[in-house]
Amino acid sequence: MRTDLHRLPTGAPTDVRNLGILAHVDAGKTTVTERILHLTGAVHKRGEVHDGTTVTDFDPQERDRGITIFAAAVSCVWDGHRINLIDTPGHVDFSDEVERSLRVLDGAVAVFDAVAGVEPQSESVWRQADRHGVPRIAFVNKLDRAGADLDTAVASIGERLHTVPLVVQLPIGSEGDFTGVVDLVRMRALVWADGDGAEERPVPDSLREEAHRRRRLLEEAVAELHPAALEEFCERSALGERTLGAALRDLTRTGEGVVVLCGSAYRNRGVEPLLEAVVSYLPSPRDVPAVRGTLDGAVRERAADPAAPFAALVFKVTSTATGRLNCLRVYSGTLRKGDTVLDAGAGRTERVGRILRVQADRHTDVDTAVAGDIVAVIGLRSGRAGTTLCDPAAPLVLEPPSAAEPVVSVAVEARRSTDTERLVTALARLVEEDPSLRVRTDPETGQTVLSGMGELHLEVAVEKIRRAHGLEIGVGRPRVACRETVVRGVSGLVYRHVKQDGGAGQFARVVLDVEPSDPTGERAGDDGGFVFASTVVGGRVPQEYVRAVEAGCRDALAEGPLGGHPVTGLRVVLTDGATHSKDSSEMAFRTAGRFALREALRACAMVVLEPVAEVAVTVPDDAVGGVLGDLAARRGRVSGSTTRAGTSVITATVPLAELFGYATRLRSRTQGRGTFTTRPAGHAPAPAGTPVR
Repeated sequence: MRTDLHRLPTGAPTDVRNLGILAHVDAGKTTVTERILHLTGAVHKRGEVHDGTTVTDFDPQERDRGITIFAAAVSCVWDGHRINLIDTPGHVDFSDEVERSLRVLDGAVAVFDAVAGVEPQSESVWRQADRHGVPRIAFVNKLDRAGADLDTAVASIGERLHTVPLVVQLPIGSEGDFTGVVDLVRMRALVWADGDGAEERPVPDSLREEAHRRRRLLEEAVAELHPAALEEFCERSALGERTLGAALRDLTRTGEGVVVLCGSAYRNRGVEPLLEAVVSYLPSPRDVPAVRGTLDGAVRERAADPAAPFAALVFKVTSTATGRLNCLRVYSGTLRKGDTVLDAGAGRTERVGRILRVQADRHTDVDTAVAGDIVAVIGLRSGRAGTTLCDPAAPLVLEPPSAAEPVVSVAVEARRSTDTERLVTALARLVEEDPSLRVRTDPETGQTVLSGMGELHLEVAVEKIRRAHGLEIGVGRPRVACRETVVRGVSGLVYRHVKQDGGAGQFARVVLDVEPSDPTGERAGDDGGFVFASTVVGGRVPQEYVRAVEAGCRDALAEGPLGGHPVTGLRVVLTDGATHSKDSSEMAFRTAGRFALREALRACAMVVLEPVAEVAVTVPDDAVGGVLGDLAARRGRVSGSTTRAGTSVITATVPLAELFGYATRLRSRTQGRGTFTTRPAGHAPAPAGTPVR
């Protein structure tokens, strides 16, 4: 089943699988990817994360840090199917890379550690996949580790991810003696010796009874979820292999269940059946609903048909020695080298100079890309993540991936004044490649502020500028991105805007009620957003002016009265107003809305919200006391603790500002044996007097 990458079949959309590898950091995503590439013949030597020889972790920082930072696409072939695979980061700071990848994928493999089960970032990426409706199969990895337990890991999948795990394999051996699996669908054993290939054998006598019991449990679980399977189960009290396989495929694609496989990617055990499951259960581009876009406000659909008008979405932009690569997913039609395409957002045409089949940092030129393909193109002048490229004769705008709001900021400046312009250019290119980064100038200090998703995210960004552009950069202390919200509102605030300076005047009168968007206070720490309503009757404020008032209120949300932080979590109601026959205009009412809300916020009881994170700290049992005390000193609220195999996992909610430098502190307290992971947990009220700016 090995295939030369240069002879990849173009294939119909039904023969393609666009696949992502999702997991918590260190669960083994990149190792799974490397074993897939080796088994399919895309590479001839297995890469190892600890040796810095992997294909997808090719960036120097990834190899230095031993983690995946940038989503990397690769292509391979298995059993006549082309697999376009994206290895995504597992660290929470790079979750936006996962978001952009999920936007263009049709399926995913979620990798779980057989010892740890569902970890915090595993849960986060699972929820991201839920939002995008991406079907998944699960691979419980590292069954050769001490303390590995498939049943415990599967139980955590059901409990924490709220899905129905459908376990289709039974391990042969445990921990260091793990040698293979029993395939419960085909009732056969697959055993791996020291070589690469799996040897098919009969189910061992010692496991035959347990295998039949688990097969029965699998059939019952499937019959409860799948009508056709239930009908056969009621008639025969069992499910045939064909019916069971078809039902598993349907349940995977609808998301009603998740097929669970197991193995040890590092020891190359369990990867072949994982590939077979990818081909059998995950959908092709033809199996997913037609992509939807808009044209002049109307919704249009494009099916995955090579003969349809061309439409593609750029999801990643990278600057390389080859040129500026725009990675894109072709949703419909056919793209040929030299074609002229329309940048639907910018409204201008671009010429495609080259089309590349991407293999991480290596590329192969191809002449065409068809519906379902994931490729890179060179020649676009201004494509960004989220850009729609389409046939100029059939324009369409696809929904771009959403970008998360940054939560941490640092001030950056060039060490030498002569490098200031080079730094501005480098930052602009950086933001173009990573939309989750933001650059702004602080109006008070004049400093250039770089904002991102976490401390590590910003460290990587700064180091990338240093390495790629040879710049010496000074970096300030990290600061968190706070919000302000209303605790107690005001009613009947009247604002009258009058301006006469010769010529046409301005007049607008508005009356506003302002209150928390969640009056119960149960979600005080959440980003409740902004809600606007109007109860004006009798046409006292025309509808076009009502919209202008709302726009003015949104303008006022940029800076709150407490510390200039953005305002969120409030409801504004326009209850009354007045107009002038000559001097009223949309501009006047927008101005009135802005100043009225600013005045109202100064009259409201307000509170600063600081970003908080859910932290999972894994430490030896003898270090628990010191770690708990340190978390309390950091204003952490412990929510749970579990103990297993001499280690404890402490879960707590901690203000993000208190986590700067925590990794060093934790290593010091635990003699290097403690680790921790985080994931965003929204915002929470900051205690009065807390320095959060």
